[in-house]
Amino acid sequence: MIGSSDRGAEGVELVKLFSRRRTWVAILLLNLLPTTVAVLLAWTGIAPRPGSGPAFLAAVLANGSLFSIAALAIVLPLFLPIAVAVVAGESVAGEAEAGTLRYLLVRPVGRTRLLVRKFGAITTFVLVCVVSVVAVGYVVGRLLLGNAPLSTAMISLSGSALSPAQVAWRSVAAIGFITVSMLGVAAMALFLSTLTDSPQAASLGALAFLIGSSLLLTVDAARPLQPYLPTRYWLSFIDLYRDPILWSNLERGLALQGVYVVVLLAAAWANFATRDITS
Repeated sequence: MIGSSDRGAEGVELVKLFSRRRTWVAILLLNLLPTTVAVLLAWTGIAPRPGSGPAFLAAVLANGSLFSIAALAIVLPLFLPIAVAVVAGESVAGEAEAGTLRYLLVRPVGRTRLLVRKFGAITTFVLVCVVSVVAVGYVVGRLLLGNAPLSTAMISLSGSALSPAQVAWRSVAAIGFITVSMLGVAAMALFLSTLTDSPQAASLGALAFLIGSSLLLTVDAARPLQPYLPTRYWLSFIDLYRDPILWSNLERGLALQGVYVVVLLAAAWANFATRDITS
């Protein structure tokens, strides 16, 4: 009975999240930029030189299927983290602002379970965002850009050929890696969401932290800190398309995000469990 009740409550959180217009607007806007880039590439026929611009964008005019990978590289540095921070920042603070948080906790739910369910719904949102970018990028790429046969081998970043099966499983791995990378953003925004009744403050705080991390990656004096910055390994999913795969940065990226998620969720729980809920 408890298990079915938990699953039902998790379903309520998902329905609540995906019934909001702003959730779908965020997903739509997330896919708008790569689609605009594809339209411009198809219209002008001018792609970046190899080695410049987002990964694989130089090759999409010959093989539009690769635009799904390029689309991930386009949205990952800025637009995807913004979408995740906005949704996660609203998760608890939005309930407090609307005056519904106190009523949620009146039920025999428990604060820990509520946080877990909120984070589970955010994780689903992140996965939906990443998969939608890949799917829309693939369709747009096939329709507007190079329509090489699906059986055509792809040239890896190392110069060797990758079969369609190799590209497929590496793309699934890239989706998983990027999803985990964004969970660090989600955990940060969720933690800040337990500190304030303002969703905007929680989202902007998470974004400020990430912008600071990105800036420190460009400062030589911050080199000792750079391996520990949350944005350090985001684009390492590109290493999946080398032959052989360079696993080192991928493994470091997963481990680093795991630490951020555990620490930030623990901080969110510690604050939320002792917080005086008045709204």
